[in-house]
Amino acid sequence: MKLTKRTLGYAAFAVAVVALLAWWAWPSPRVVETASLARGPVQVAIEEDGETRAVDRYGVAAPVAGRLLRVVLREGDPVKAGQVVAEIAPLPLSEADRDLLEAKLESARALKLEADERVRRAEADAVQAERDRVRAADLVAKKFMAEQALEQAVVAVQTKAADLKAARARAVAAAADVEAARAALVAVRAKAPTVRVASPVNGRVLRIVEKSERVLQPGTVLVTVGDPQALEIVVDVLSNDAVRVKPGMRMLITGWGGPEVEAAVRLVEPAAFRKVSALGVEEQRVNVIGDFKAVPPGIGDAYRLDARIVVAEKADALRVPVGALFRRNGKWTVFVVDGGRLAAREVELGLRGARDAEVVAGLSQGETVVLYPGNDLAEGARVRPRQ
Repeated sequence: MKLTKRTLGYAAFAVAVVALLAWWAWPSPRVVETASLARGPVQVAIEEDGETRAVDRYGVAAPVAGRLLRVVLREGDPVKAGQVVAEIAPLPLSEADRDLLEAKLESARALKLEADERVRRAEADAVQAERDRVRAADLVAKKFMAEQALEQAVVAVQTKAADLKAARARAVAAAADVEAARAALVAVRAKAPTVRVASPVNGRVLRIVEKSERVLQPGTVLVTVGDPQALEIVVDVLSNDAVRVKPGMRMLITGWGGPEVEAAVRLVEPAAFRKVSALGVEEQRVNVIGDFKAVPPGIGDAYRLDARIVVAEKADALRVPVGALFRRNGKWTVFVVDGGRLAAREVELGLRGARDAEVVAGLSQGETVVLYPGNDLAEGARVRPRQ
């Protein structure tokens, strides 16, 4: 049977319609976010906010009850040890009050003895830590110990040196308390018109707690004195994170108003405290104390900052964004874009930080993975990377 031109035309029209309908019904490729695998550093870090704190901060308190005369100093003024920072006109005291002042003087003397003993103990610990470091260095040089032992010995020397400095500072404060208690007792016995309250150390006025005249009770803090250039970092972290933090770990400081600066963990406080979060959840937190490698200019006491405590890191690792990972059958999996289609790939991870994770097996450098894969994506689906 011969095909007429009209028949051929109808057939061609039908084929065109079918092709058009097939093209219209055929699903278009999904547009997805992608990332290409590359090598680089991977860090596992604990990120929290914290603040600066003067290392040696002294609260100069009223030694007697009386009327505080107006303080003429201002925040930031330099003061020297023994310089008068406030004057108090004592109230008439009874015999019992005098006995109380004598008892406070004896208590201050006892605390000074304790502080002196702590200094001697800290000095002995520092000397022993240095001996341990020398022995560890000798054993490491002879290949009898790992280099990690020497690193721990160096950290121990630094920690004991910091403990010694703190013990000496406490001894200075205890001696100042003795002098203040003695001055208060002498002033009362001599019926002096005013009691002069002096600064225990050289430094600057960090804060004036009581500036105007008013009647005070003994022990009321009047002025806080310290060195604004000798600052430490205080970061409170969750107790289950604190167990991973060790002295000597790196701290990266941002959010203080300048560029990123480096610090190091000096101490993880042994006791936790309870704190209510912004969401109203009670948490057990621990203070981590760090020291600046170099105190940045312009920063002062009680300044807010963001701290990132690096608990593990690798300088050269094959990195995959954490947003590309998901769990399937109990294993970490990613979607790889292969020839415009998705292919599920199980991966083995090493270090896993907040942004990137280390790929140990399952992926190669240069492969493209899908970021933030949704539940509607399936293996074999056609995809197109977002431009």
